Amino acid sequence: METKKMKSHASSPTQSLAPSVNNDIYDQLGERWYTAKDDPVALLRAEAQCRNPWVNQVIRSNFNHQNLQILDVGCGGGFLSNRLAREGYHVTGIDLSQESLEVARRYDATQSVRYLSADAYSLPLEDASFDVVCAMDFLEHIDDPKRAIHEMSRVLKPGGFFFFHTFNRNPIANFVVIRLVEWLVKNTPPQMHVSELFIKPKELEQFCESAQMKVAEMRGLRPNLLSRAALRSLWTGSIEEGFSFSFVKSLLISYCGYAKKYPRGK
Repeated sequence: METKKMKSHASSPTQSLAPSVNNDIYDQLGERWYTAKDDPVALLRAEAQCRNPWVNQVIRSNFNHQNLQILDVGCGGGFLSNRLAREGYHVTGIDLSQESLEVARRYDATQSVRYLSADAYSLPLEDASFDVVCAMDFLEHIDDPKRAIHEMSRVLKPGGFFFFHTFNRNPIANFVVIRLVEWLVKNTPPQMHVSELFIKPKELEQFCESAQMKVAEMRGLRPNLLSRAALRSLWTGSIEEGFSFSFVKSLLISYCGYAKKYPRGK
């Protein structure tokens, strides 16, 4: 249940009627991005440990590694950006939270990631300039995900991959992602997630199709709630060492995947 690492973007032209998600909380984390256990950011780290190796594996299986350009939208504290930089890719991370970007830079072991403060609705980047674009736990934190996906597709090369992770919109996902986290983690802030902004898988497929991209894979992601670490967390109110996530077939709660941008002329 990864939260978002980005401030609210400028509102879309058609303002959403959903309650506003509280994205300002990520400005307050500082070093807690990498150290806190009694905060939902610890769930971000556990989720990244499951998901980031999969992202890297898909990239390596489909691209020539040399000079690969990757954009991480809503990069926050740099969990994905810094991991991909260690793999030798050329990575750009964008976020509106200057405080989060400062943390990401400090934890970039390669000191090679280009971190920029930018709005996902208006990326200061050239058309077709990236082989891979990632938007992990970002789309449910903005009013107009379709518009953002179109902008990310603009900067993605034909044949490039768009990776995503978000939450499904249904009562069970609302309970697990919002209510259960509030109960499980003692320092969960209000409005960290808003269920009205969650996205059904079919909607995300349609957003991608309208942006000249075809979803190639979706897979569910869920916490291992019956593990010893999870059971310990129930008593402590913190995310204990060993708390983990696993991929599953069901997309009911949260899901990740990737889409391929159509080749030129299609």
